[in-house]
Amino acid sequence: MVGASLAGLSAARSLRRQGYDGRLVVLGDELHRPYDRPPLSKEFLAGTIGEEELALESDDEDLQAEWLLGVRATGLDSADRAVRLADGREIRADGFVIATGAAARTLPGSEGLAGVHVLRTVDDARALRDELAGGGRLVVIGGGFIGGEVASTACALGLDVTVIEAAPTPLAGPLGETMGGIVSALHADHGVRLLCGVGVKGLSGDERSDTRVSPDGVRGRVDAVLLEDGRSIPADIVVVGVGARPCVDWLEGSGVALDNGVTCGADGRTSRAGVVAVGDCANWYDPRVGAHRRVEHWTGARERADAAVRTLLSWGAAEPGVPRPPYFWSDQYGVKIQFVGHAAGADSVTIEEGAADDRNVLAVYRRAGHPVAALGMNQPRLFTRWRKQLALAAS
Repeated sequence: MVGASLAGLSAARSLRRQGYDGRLVVLGDELHRPYDRPPLSKEFLAGTIGEEELALESDDEDLQAEWLLGVRATGLDSADRAVRLADGREIRADGFVIATGAAARTLPGSEGLAGVHVLRTVDDARALRDELAGGGRLVVIGGGFIGGEVASTACALGLDVTVIEAAPTPLAGPLGETMGGIVSALHADHGVRLLCGVGVKGLSGDERSDTRVSPDGVRGRVDAVLLEDGRSIPADIVVVGVGARPCVDWLEGSGVALDNGVTCGADGRTSRAGVVAVGDCANWYDPRVGAHRRVEHWTGARERADAAVRTLLSWGAAEPGVPRPPYFWSDQYGVKIQFVGHAAGADSVTIEEGAADDRNVLAVYRRAGHPVAALGMNQPRLFTRWRKQLALAAS
């Protein structure tokens, strides 16, 4: 198991559930045991829960696995059936689950500038939480879900918050322009400035001269975000939320096909026998849309593990299934946002319940009259019905 977060843990559990009783080794480049990431931008960042409440394992859980944490995989020899580690060791195995996830994209030129953060790991969240406690002006670069959640949390903590989004409408990719505009209006509702349709040129700071760079590599502190239209937005803290890249560089030369992650079939199988992939690094084939999709959501990491493990244990014998429609949720400014399906394939979207001005809606996306996705804002009961209906239609 290469990867020790939710996807790797889910696959390990599934292996035991499906009857595998052999040796199980779980590799992770972080020192932490598996933990829950969604609260990092919300409750954990706000300080309402601690690290112990992020744990994904129960106190009495025993997968009889060997946990090798704080070690990084540097290569896979699929012919020799071995994973190479950064410390020089090799781990040989009969089967491999690739679950190395994704890493937050950074802003070029921000290296070594204090006050600039990404949010992907518990260490990232701890560092950002400590800075937010001091208050000040926060600029969030990227109006996606992570950026929105950080902005919401920081606003509740009393910071002055600005969100910058390069696209004309935030969330237009996952939600479409109409509903993306309705959801992103939550920022203005709560006094958060939202600047759209403008890119970031760079960051400025009170940089030290080369001779004064500190021993830890910090060259100064950020003081503004520079926009491509010439504006300068003052900032004491900057969070870069511009997406993530799949962590698959270590698989170069392994023979495992790569394209925006690990290229997989609808059952998690890769181009190499005995190797499957799950989680944020896995680009699974979705027969509903006839294309590969990399799903970076909690439920995808958990649910697809069963199918991948079934493939691994019965290579060539099991028929590929159809992955459930992707589902994700977000909590922003006291509003629960839930989405299921694919908005990109829809040719219409209608609000079936509630009102956009109240930020309380159930919207259904359709293609040629057939439902393909649904969005809920504070509509958990109706949304759950639609989610079940879409899952049934997909199966």
